[in-house]
Amino acid sequence: MISADTVRYLTTLNTLHLEAIALQSGYKGERYLSAEFLGLTNGGEFCYTVTFNEDGELRKGKVFVKYDPTTDRASLDF
Repeated sequence: MISADTVRYLTTLNTLHLEAIALQSGYKGERYLSAEFLGLTNGGEFCYTVTFNEDGELRKGKVFVKYDPTTDRASLDF
């Protein structure tokens, strides 16, 4: 089970938290300028829209945070 506190945390991640989770998930150098929680996917992932700079151009994309309650760890995927 995921506690209410954990759900609250996972729905209010800021850019620094998302960058740290990306680093733990094996992605290098992810820098997000903004992040907004969109909702939960059918697979139970926490979906965020992020803004980032790629080759001098602002881009938007989605990232998906998955939480494993057995290890109390979050991971991120694009």
